[in-house]
Amino acid sequence: MDTEQNAQQQPAPDVVEAIRSRSAWARAACGELARAGRARKDETLLALASALRANGPAILAANAEDVERGKATGTTAALLDRLILDDDRLEGLAVALEDLAALPDPVGVVVRGRSLPNSVRMQQVRVPLGVVGAVYEARPNVTVDIAGIALKSGNAVILRGGSAAERTNTVLVQVLREAVGAQGFDPNLIQGIDDLGRPGVAALMEAHGSVDVLIPRGGRELIQRVVRESRVPVIETGEGNVHLYIDASAPVEMAADIALNAKTHRTSVCNAAETLLLHQDAEAAGREVLRALTRAGVLLHVDAGARAWLPDAADGGPAARTAVDATEEDWGREYLDMEMAVKTVGSLDEAMEHIRRWSTGHTEAIVTNDLANADRFVTEIDAAAVIVNASTRFTDGGELGLGSEVGISTQKMHARGPMGLEELTTTKWILRGDGQIRR
Repeated sequence: MDTEQNAQQQPAPDVVEAIRSRSAWARAACGELARAGRARKDETLLALASALRANGPAILAANAEDVERGKATGTTAALLDRLILDDDRLEGLAVALEDLAALPDPVGVVVRGRSLPNSVRMQQVRVPLGVVGAVYEARPNVTVDIAGIALKSGNAVILRGGSAAERTNTVLVQVLREAVGAQGFDPNLIQGIDDLGRPGVAALMEAHGSVDVLIPRGGRELIQRVVRESRVPVIETGEGNVHLYIDASAPVEMAADIALNAKTHRTSVCNAAETLLLHQDAEAAGREVLRALTRAGVLLHVDAGARAWLPDAADGGPAARTAVDATEEDWGREYLDMEMAVKTVGSLDEAMEHIRRWSTGHTEAIVTNDLANADRFVTEIDAAAVIVNASTRFTDGGELGLGSEVGISTQKMHARGPMGLEELTTTKWILRGDGQIRR
């Protein structure tokens, strides 16, 4: 977690007033956005994408400054990976905005409606949440993703991106605000508060009535601090202690391909697999999975059963990178690195019991050829995403057709899993009558 966010500090009156003023400006800016149709919002999203491309050199230069400072101050490899922007990642952010423009507008969608017995016409329709605050760390992509999703869903955003990405976020917010303004909207739809430092975070969490909802995204300490201290309603995103279970009937090649992708495709993200569970009767699949992981350079924290299946040095095994004995602490760790805990289990029930104990409710996956076991796993595992015979890396807003995501919610309120456009809306009940009164 960003150390500046970890400190407890009561915000000064001028910081409290700054948050109050900026949230008021944001709410006022929502008025014109509410009157805008889908076409205008989509044109603005396309303009934002063009602005990112046009300002690419300035954005990447600012990001390079943040990355160099992060390296100098000992920022972890996982945070650095999230921090880094390059041409491909910046283009990905622009494409995500274009994908959002192509999606249906959730605002005004009728969730249900009917005529009541007294002829009053009732509708429940989707409406924006209002002013959305976001607190995150070392993730400049979140600045763009949340701004785009908020605009399409009719919301204003107040963004606190932390000191690790301060230069990048400053330039990004400026680029986005200028593009929004050029489309005739109030730039105060998008606001950054990094200039207010850690007191700004405290004031944002106290801004009940000014800010409608707060979304933390980052490490466990950051998220739990916001959940614990905020007076503003919080949509809780969560860490990903993600499990991959290789069942007794798992196809060997499929198991190895999925495990390798789930762990190594990108280790610093919350949908990367952190614990591998191997059925004791899946020896062929287990050996192949462990061989693939050790060849890729993954440090394995293994129990005794898994250690017996490790490849030898001649096969690119532990001599390439040592496997170590797993401890009880390993089952609850989110490594966010080329490390993975490995445990053998005697049954599907034992695997599910382990997951129930250690899961963070993010994503859980099974590889199996047994339909009954797959169905049991899907039914009995309680997580935001449950996956059968595919990589855990698919728990992602872009992959699931949401365009992009605000974050991945592990709570059980209206938003669970990847949060896209609909998750930044609530509903309003509209009644239309002809003079009816209740008797």
